[in-house]
Amino acid sequence: MKNAIMILGLLFVAFVALLFFLRLLAKPPENLGVSQGRLAPCPNMPNCVSSQVEDESHFLEPLHYGGSRQEAMAKLTGVINDMPRTRIVVQTDSYIHVEFATSGIPRWTDDVEFYIPPEGQVIHFRSASRIGYSDWGKNKRRMLEIRQRFDS
Repeated sequence: MKNAIMILGLLFVAFVALLFFLRLLAKPPENLGVSQGRLAPCPNMPNCVSSQVEDESHFLEPLHYGGSRQEAMAKLTGVINDMPRTRIVVQTDSYIHVEFATSGIPRWTDDVEFYIPPEGQVIHFRSASRIGYSDWGKNKRRMLEIRQRFDS
């Protein structure tokens, strides 16, 4: 019985160590940013949502705003900064790349991008997990929360 508990304990420690090791290996994707007015498409996995895809399983409506792009950017930046475990990596007058550390162990990193085109009073976004296949809807819930905070 003692040996079985010790083996289970060692397996658990090895599993947690593996998760942390995988997190360290997970680098930001190379396709981040805006190209020809568009964010990168979502991969063929359920761990991504975007306002610029035609695939219904990954699509969410873009954010809408009134006023100027600068006001929208300032408001969006405020929303992001009020959320836990965020780090703005890149910010220009029309683009933001944010790293969101998910809760729990080992705190996976998700990449969230926002693009405000010069016309249309919309904010396009893409929110995707760096590793794994499914995120159990985390990216979709995050973007719905950002929408609710931005609209209020």
